[in-house]
Amino acid sequence: MRKSSWQSRRRHGRGGHQQNPWLRQRHSSQRYTTEGPQSLQDPGCEDDESASTSASPNTAADSSVPDLPGYYYDPEKKRYFRLLPGHNNCNPLTKESIRQKEVESKRLQLLEEDEQRKADTNSDRLFTVNDVKVGGSKYGIISLRGLKTPTLKVHMHENLYFTNRKVNSVCWASLNHLDSHILLCLMGLAETPGCATLLPASLFVSSHPAGVDRPGMLCSFRIPGAWSCAWSMNIQANNCFSTGLSRRVLLTNVVTGHRQTYGTNSDILAQQFAVMTPLLFNGCRSGEIFAIDLRSRSQGKGWKATRLFHDSAVTSVQILQEEQYLMASDMAGKIKLWDLRTTKCLRQYEGHVNEYAYLPLHVHEEEGIVVAVGQDCYTRIWSLHDAHLLRTIPSPHPTSKADIPSVAFSSRLGGSRGAPGLLMAVRQDLYCFSYG
Repeated sequence: MRKSSWQSRRRHGRGGHQQNPWLRQRHSSQRYTTEGPQSLQDPGCEDDESASTSASPNTAADSSVPDLPGYYYDPEKKRYFRLLPGHNNCNPLTKESIRQKEVESKRLQLLEEDEQRKADTNSDRLFTVNDVKVGGSKYGIISLRGLKTPTLKVHMHENLYFTNRKVNSVCWASLNHLDSHILLCLMGLAETPGCATLLPASLFVSSHPAGVDRPGMLCSFRIPGAWSCAWSMNIQANNCFSTGLSRRVLLTNVVTGHRQTYGTNSDILAQQFAVMTPLLFNGCRSGEIFAIDLRSRSQGKGWKATRLFHDSAVTSVQILQEEQYLMASDMAGKIKLWDLRTTKCLRQYEGHVNEYAYLPLHVHEEEGIVVAVGQDCYTRIWSLHDAHLLRTIPSPHPTSKADIPSVAFSSRLGGSRGAPGLLMAVRQDLYCFSYG
């Protein structure tokens, strides 16, 4: 990923956290107000149009122009065009081309309303998986240190480690110290089986924290067909990672090599370990979310400690607020907040667009926001506490399901003295949306 243009957005009159800066709207008629932090225990899982408003990318038709069946009115040319096939060949129009034109027009309008400038940002470190034209992936770590406006300096640290296999899942692993390694799940290729690889962060030149010994341990485990992975920070599963496979969960100890398998009825697409309790939460293709009690034997019964259900494949699970709540998203575009004590849905976050894709969910309790990128390439930010849609960010590139943006949010973009901000990667470009 290369250094490129950056995009950001300033917040004027910063005065603490009484008003969420993502809540600022472009028009006075679209403003929301908040009453300070709220408990996650508020009810509201049912569909509530007033609780969350989705910004549609389609433009509304001019109400002053009558709608004629079989015709399209072009507001720029101020005339009607026929939509029937075989007619008006000099101006071929279809409903799909009109819809795409409206979507692109709305995207460009939203980009113009955003302030654009060169920016400087920093998170800490971001691990990247870059697809290359010849096939396969190249790895790198983006070092984002020292927030200094108005110019952004990003340092990309790469190494010679390259794979021609697809990366199904990736997460940070704390083996020698915090975030000392990267855990990668690679798909099999031809006669080469899939595997899980622990890649030392020190392999990426100058990316390791100052004063930390350079670990040289690189190990690989033969684990075919892993859909997801998670590293354990729980003392009950020290030096362990989990992989979600087809109809089973595999728990592996990196030091001893010991493995424990839990059989399931569906593919495991998302995982996260709890820290304070000995539980591993899993999201399934069937829509089920269940927790594994790490103290129980896999051969016995009763190791499923908690069970929740979505109507579609679960793509992300996030544990919140002293491990009493869980946020989950699925392939039907549903984002739900669950109470793990009562196993009840507390509220839904409306507007996310997903029909079949494996899309992540980002939850940031410190800032009180939920971030997700939809298949329509729009990044949406909701209030965690009341599910209001705070902001909708269009992709800087034309909308395409092959170019869905990847995002990362940091509460302190640029280090301990940094401001909150959102990084967005599209194709080979990296953008920053920040305030401060």
